Amino acid sequence: MADSVALDPVDLHLLRLLQNDARTTYRDLAAQAGVAPSTCLDRVARLRRAGVILGHRLELDPARMGRGLQALLLVQVRPHRRELVGPFVERIRALPESRTVFHLTGPDDYLVHVAVADMTDLQRLVLDEFTSRREVARVETRLIFQQWECGPLLPPAAPAPAPGADPGTTP
Repeated sequence: MADSVALDPVDLHLLRLLQNDARTTYRDLAAQAGVAPSTCLDRVARLRRAGVILGHRLELDPARMGRGLQALLLVQVRPHRRELVGPFVERIRALPESRTVFHLTGPDDYLVHVAVADMTDLQRLVLDEFTSRREVARVETRLIFQQWECGPLLPPAAPAPAPGADPGTTP
């Protein structure tokens, strides 16, 4: 796992603001965070260099793009061997219907979020692109009725001190 980066309250505030709207100008970010625009620019650049900020994405409405049906596909691959993982994942990622691919532990090996035009398109995708592959042993489909985005990603909160512990010391 990658090492975490030390983030102070200003960094966290900037990250919250950018996650809510990545198009916010540096001038507006600086004003909302209570720092100079040059400080804001330096901080955001440092967060990029440190790998905290990975990029900016444009969010589209799948339904307005002709893909009104979304589903989660639970995929079991057999045999689950390293030489099959790379090509399988690259093939699935290349499909225009694929939104996200997760490699999992447990009985299912992959969770694939897809967006398709309709039920016929979903059936075609499952049969032609998944179950037709020799290494795919099973696919379970879950339709998505609705989804919600969650709040900004923040580092875990520091653990509360143990009862009776001196707050000025660290364990």
